[in-house]
Amino acid sequence: MVRIGMFLGDRYEILEKIGSGGMAEVFKGKDHKLNRFVAVKVLKDEFVEDRNFVRKFKEEAQAAAALAHPNIVNVYDVGDEQNINYIVMELVEGITLKTYIEKKGRLTVKEATSIAIQVASGLEVAHNNQIVHRDIKPQNIIISREGKVKVTDFGIAKSVSSNTNTADAMGSVHYTSPEQARGGYSDAKSDIYSLGIVMYEMVTGRVPFDGETTVVVAVKHLQEDIVSPRVYASDIPVSLEHIILKCTEKSPDRRYANVTELIADLKQSLLTPDVNFVKEVVPDGAKTVAITRDEISRIKRETGRIPQDEDDAESRYAYLDHMNDGEDDDDDYDDEYDDDEYDDDDYDDDEYDPDDEDDDKDDDEDDDEEGGILDPKLEKIMMIGGIAAGVIIVIIIIVILVQVFGGRGGSGSSDNNSENTEIEDVLEENVEVPNLLGKSYAEAKEALNELGLGIDVGETRSSDEYEAGQIISQSVDAGTEVEAHTTIVVDICGDGSEIEVPDLEGKSQTQAESSLTALGLSADISESYSDDVASGRVISTSPSAGEKVAKGSVVKVVISKGSEADAQVAVPTLTNRTESEAKSLLSAAGLGSGSVSQEYSDTVAEGYIISQNPSAGSMVDKGTNVSYVVSRGQENVYIGNAEKDGSSESAVTNYLTGKGLKVSRSEAYSDTVPKGNVISYNPGNGSTVAPGSTVNIVVSLGPEPVKTAQVPGAGADVNEITNRGFVVGNRTYEYSDSIAKDKIISCSPSGTQNVGTTINVVISRGVCLHPNVDASGKCTECGKTGLTPTNPTTPSEPTTPSDGSESSSGTGGQTGT
Repeated sequence: MVRIGMFLGDRYEILEKIGSGGMAEVFKGKDHKLNRFVAVKVLKDEFVEDRNFVRKFKEEAQAAAALAHPNIVNVYDVGDEQNINYIVMELVEGITLKTYIEKKGRLTVKEATSIAIQVASGLEVAHNNQIVHRDIKPQNIIISREGKVKVTDFGIAKSVSSNTNTADAMGSVHYTSPEQARGGYSDAKSDIYSLGIVMYEMVTGRVPFDGETTVVVAVKHLQEDIVSPRVYASDIPVSLEHIILKCTEKSPDRRYANVTELIADLKQSLLTPDVNFVKEVVPDGAKTVAITRDEISRIKRETGRIPQDEDDAESRYAYLDHMNDGEDDDDDYDDEYDDDEYDDDDYDDDEYDPDDEDDDKDDDEDDDEEGGILDPKLEKIMMIGGIAAGVIIVIIIIVILVQVFGGRGGSGSSDNNSENTEIEDVLEENVEVPNLLGKSYAEAKEALNELGLGIDVGETRSSDEYEAGQIISQSVDAGTEVEAHTTIVVDICGDGSEIEVPDLEGKSQTQAESSLTALGLSADISESYSDDVASGRVISTSPSAGEKVAKGSVVKVVISKGSEADAQVAVPTLTNRTESEAKSLLSAAGLGSGSVSQEYSDTVAEGYIISQNPSAGSMVDKGTNVSYVVSRGQENVYIGNAEKDGSSESAVTNYLTGKGLKVSRSEAYSDTVPKGNVISYNPGNGSTVAPGSTVNIVVSLGPEPVKTAQVPGAGADVNEITNRGFVVGNRTYEYSDSIAKDKIISCSPSGTQNVGTTINVVISRGVCLHPNVDASGKCTECGKTGLTPTNPTTPSEPTTPSDGSESSSGTGGQTGT
C-alpha cells in the first residue's frame, strides 16, 4: 500500500495524492536523484493480483515511454516493488481541456486552432511510432499553467500492428469514431475523427452528437450527418469549418490521410481563414457501407453495459474483459492531474448512462416500427454531395496556396517553441496592400511576397482597360491595412481567345516557362518531391495538358525536387535544449539520435545539450544520426591542501578563489600560528563542494595580549579578588585589632598581577577578647603575651568566613602585637 512519505525505487518520495482513475491512483512525488517533481501513477491494490491488469498497466507505460514530444506527457520510469506497480511520469500542473471549455463556454478560433495544432503534433509523433491513442477527448488533454498543451492517458493505446478491433475499447462515446462504434479496425484516422469532435466542441461549446444513452450517441455517430459548427457559432471561418467537417467524415477514406496534412491545413487556416482551401477526398470506387441490424443490436448490447459509476471498477473492467476476450482496457484517467484550483471530478459523470434491458427492448421495437436501421441512400448521397463540392472547388487556388505557404505549415514538425508563439508570429503587425492593377501575375506575386502577403488567382475575364495577362482587380483595395500573411485574390485579364495548355511534363523549368510565355500564358512555379520525375523536371500542370484556357491565364507548374528519400535536410539546433526536445526535433526533421555522452559544464545547465555533431544547419541525408553531449552541470570542486603555497591569508585566499570558490573570514588568537596566517579553513582539506561554495578561513591575531589588575589591599572583601579576574587560593584566618571581621588582612602575591593569577589571602577573625590566658600570661586564642592569667576555658569556635570557605589554619594564628 502506498503511504505518504514512502520511497519507491529508493529515489521517488511520495508527497501527496493528486488524482484517481479507474484502475490507478496518481501521486505527486519527488525524484531525489534528479531533484525534480514527478507524477507517480500506482496501480490500485485490488488489481495487483490480477495479471491481466498488471500487464495492461505495463503496456500503457511501454506505449507512452516510446514517445518523446513536448505535447505528450512524458513517461520517465516504470517499476514494481513490495507488490506496488508504478509508472513515473512528467508532472503537469494545470487543468483539462474539458474544464477549460466548461469555464469559458467556447474558445476563440485562434485559441482552438492553437490547441488543435499542439494536440495534432503530439499525435503525429505517436502515429509515426505506430501507436494509435484511441481515446482522444478533452478530458485527456491537459493545458499547463504555462499554456502548453499535452496529450495524456495512453491507457487504451494500441500498436497499429496489433490488429485489434476498436470495439474492444470504445473510449468516450461522444468522441468515438464510427468505425470504433461499429467495432471495425481503428487506425490513425480514428484519432483524427476524435480530434475533429474535440475541435467542434472547442469552437461551439457543445458536442455534435448527444443523447440520453450511450447507444443513442453511438448510433448518431454512425447514421446522422454532423451539423456544421457555423450553425452554432457564425464567426467560425470557412476554412476551419471545412477542416472540422473533413476530420469528422463518416468514412475514414474521406478524412485526412494523416495528421501531418491536418496540421498543414490548421496552420493555413490561420493565414487565410476565409478561403476554402480544404481539399475534399473522393476515394475511387468508394462503396456505401450500411450498418446491419445485427451490428446495431450489438452496439446497443455492448455500449449499454458501460457502468455509470467510474468507481465501480469491478463492473467496468468486467465489461472490458468481456469486450476484449480477456484483454482489459482502462480508458479513463480523467483526474490524472487534478489541480486544487479546479474541480474536474464530475465533468463526465453523465456521459455513460447504462441502459437496462427494458430500454434495449424498447429500442429494438422502435427500430422494427421504423422498418430499417439505416437510410440505405445515406452514403450514396454523401458521395454525390462530395463530388459536387469537389467540382466547385477551384483547384488552382489550392496548389498556389500550398506552394506559397506550404513551407510555413506543411511539415507539421514541432520544436521547442510552442504553437502559441507560432500564432503570434502569424498575427504580427498589419501590412498595407500595394496597388496590383496592371501588373503581371509574376510581378504581383513578387511584390506581395516581399511584404509577407500571399496571392491567389480568382478568374480570367476580358477587360477594355488592360492587356491580356495583366491584373484587372484585387480582392483587397490598395492602401488597405491587413494582417501579415493575408492572401490577396486577383483577377487576370483575358482577350477572349482560348489557348490549349501544352504538354509540359518532363520538360525543364526553363522550357516550361518559355513555352507558356510564347502562348501568352503565365507560369506559377511550385516544387514537390517525386519518386518518378527527375529533379528540375515538370511533374504536372494545372490546368492539365490539352485543356483550353483564356489567353493571359496563369498555369500552375509543379517542378520535381527529386525523391524525398534522397533529399537532404538541415540539422536542427539542439544546443541549450533538453534531450527530449532534441529527440523531438530530430524526429520531426527525419533524423535519428546518435551517440549521447555527458560532460561537466560551467556554462550549460544540467540536462541541457552542450554540443552536437553534425553541427546545426548542416545539410545531411534523411535518417542521419546526430550525436550530442548533455551537460552534467558544474563539476564538484575538491579542496586540497590550501596551505601548500603558504599559510598566509593571501596565499590561502588565492588558492581557494582559483578553484572557483568564495571565501569568508574570521579571526582568532593563537599562541602557535603567527599573526596574519591561517589557523584553519572549513570545509577543510579533502572535502568536495559544489562550485561557487563558500569556504571560511580563520586568520590568526597572534598570542592573546596579557591583561593585569591590582590585587585588593587590606580591608577589602574577598569577593573583590574574583571580581578583578584573579583566583582565590589558600585562605588563612587571624585575629586583628584593626581589620574588620571577614575582611582581607593581606594577599600574596600583592600589587599588580596578571589576570587569572592565584592569590592567597589572610582573612580577619576580628578583635580577640583573650578569654583564655595561661599561667605565663599568653592568650591561647591569639597568642598575645603579657596578659593576666585567667582560668582556662573552652576555646571558642573560629568564625566561619562570610564566603562560606573554611579556615585552613584551625584555631592557630600568627602572634599578634
